[in-house]
Amino acid sequence: MNSINGPVILAPSLLAADHAMLANAANVIASTGLTWAHVDIMDGHFVETLTFGPQMLRCLQRHEPELFYDVHLMMDEPWKHAPAFAEAGASLISIHIEVPCDHRAELARIREMGAKCGIVLNPATGADAVAHLLDCVDLVLVMTVQPGKGGQPFREEMLPKIRQIAQWRQDRGLDFRLEVDGGVDLRTAPLCVTAGADTLVAGTAFFNAPDKNLFARNMGCA
Repeated sequence: MNSINGPVILAPSLLAADHAMLANAANVIASTGLTWAHVDIMDGHFVETLTFGPQMLRCLQRHEPELFYDVHLMMDEPWKHAPAFAEAGASLISIHIEVPCDHRAELARIREMGAKCGIVLNPATGADAVAHLLDCVDLVLVMTVQPGKGGQPFREEMLPKIRQIAQWRQDRGLDFRLEVDGGVDLRTAPLCVTAGADTLVAGTAFFNAPDKNLFARNMGCA
C-alpha cells in the first residue's frame, strides 16, 4: 500500500497491550521496525474509561526513547494536561474537536510546548467540523469506532469522511498526516489507505498477531 502523503505509518496502540508490561510492548513495537506508538489517554469523563498518565509516558521514554509517541487526549479539558504530556515526551498531542474551546489557540500552544499537534473527530462528527483547522495541524485523526475501548469493529460508513479530508488536503496543498483509529486490521487497512489515510492505528490486531513482523509487512508498513 502506498499513500499520496508518503509511506504508510503503522502506530500500534498501547491500549491493547498488557498494561503490566507496557515497556515490553514499546520494545516489541521498536523491534518490529515500527517508529510510532499510539497512546490513548482517557480521563473517565470525555469517555468512561480511565487509562494512562504522563508518568507512564515518561517511563516509556526511558525504555524506548526513539519511538514517536502519538498521544491522543480523550479529555474534557485537554489544555490542563497537555503540558505534562509534552514535558513527559509526547511527540504529537491530539485533542478532540468535540471539546468546547478555542481549538486553534490550543493547537498553537501544543506546538509552543515542542510537540506536533492534531485534531480528532468522533464518528458522529462530520468532516466540516475540522475544515477550518486543517492549515494549523500536523495530523487529523478520524475515529472509525466510538472512542473509549479497544476491540470494536470498523465502521465503513466513516470512509467518505476520510476521503473528504484527504481531498481537502490535496486541494489546499497541505501536508498533515491523516490517521485512522478503530477496527484497523489486514482487511480494513487497505480501505483506509485507498480513501486517503496514511497513518493507521492498530491495537488488538497488532498485539494479537502471532507474527508481528509479518503483520506489519502485510499492512504495508514495514
